[in-house]
Amino acid sequence: MAGDRLAFERLYRHHERTVHALLLSMLPPEDARDGVQEVFLSALRSIATVSEPARFGAWLASIARNAARDALRRRRPEHGMGDEEPAASERAPSVDSRDEAARILACMRELPEAYRESLSLRLVEGMGGPEIAVRLGLTPGSVRVNLCRGMKLLRARLAEEGIA
Repeated sequence: MAGDRLAFERLYRHHERTVHALLLSMLPPEDARDGVQEVFLSALRSIATVSEPARFGAWLASIARNAARDALRRRRPEHGMGDEEPAASERAPSVDSRDEAARILACMRELPEAYRESLSLRLVEGMGGPEIAVRLGLTPGSVRVNLCRGMKLLRARLAEEGIA
């Protein structure tokens, strides 16, 4: 039992950034932070269903995507998608830089899922193409295409919004 906990803790440490980036690509930052634990709890409950250990990252990514979609469905009637003003405690570095980061994330959330996820892992979590490929269960070529096309679309959206 203790070995299982240690193994799951290693999986958590290894995949936490990926799950956070995927959630952040769809949810406001505070929801993404909270969602990481929910995703791992869900994964722990159904880990016995993973038939190929090499596909664990892709399996976990699909749980994260579904959790984000569920959170969006629950929140849509009440709120918009992260348009709220950040709490005063979240404005520490600089109101302008936080505001700009929120606007950039909002533009990223408008991109197609494949681009949004790859860009979030690259720009938010600092992962390279090969690592993104492994984490999402994609080929390195697919990741390169997603990053290139996603960046082009993101630049266009940012230009429309007047963000340099």
